[in-house]
Amino acid sequence: MINRNIARRYAKALFKAIPKGTYQACYDELAAFSHAIQGNENLSGFLANPVFSRPDKKAVVDSLIERFHISQLSANFLKLLVDKRRITLLSDILESYRDIMDKELGRVRITVKTAFPLSSELSDSLRGGLETITGSKVEMAVLEDPELLGGIVVRIGNTYYDGSVRSQLNDIQNLLGEEI
Repeated sequence: MINRNIARRYAKALFKAIPKGTYQACYDELAAFSHAIQGNENLSGFLANPVFSRPDKKAVVDSLIERFHISQLSANFLKLLVDKRRITLLSDILESYRDIMDKELGRVRITVKTAFPLSSELSDSLRGGLETITGSKVEMAVLEDPELLGGIVVRIGNTYYDGSVRSQLNDIQNLLGEEI
């Protein structure tokens, strides 16, 4: 919880420092950098290990910054994280940053689980309906879960709407169990 609060503070500070039209570009740069770190166990271990000096870590981060062609603002932010020993919080910072960015840009992230693949027409129709309900532009991730048997489960933030056949069967089973 403490790390989440720290990450949120860094995300807010970063967001305030970024020019309005470049929110997404900065996020994309830092997300690519974060994925590279997370994808390499040796690199993430090196950056997390307090035994290694900050100048050594900064040199490695500098070489990665050059490799990824990261903008000056994002590069300065990454160097600040190394200086403050917070580079290990980068993924949490990005998660908080994305929440702030989505709110500012009027977007909402939605996860949809279905038992079967959605056609493009059905996906577009669902997106349109969700945009009407939320009043925001929807970024929708569709996941297939055959255990649902049928129907759909929609997650908007921390709210779940469960219209799956599996859920309905569980409700019927619970109702019948109470009647007996």
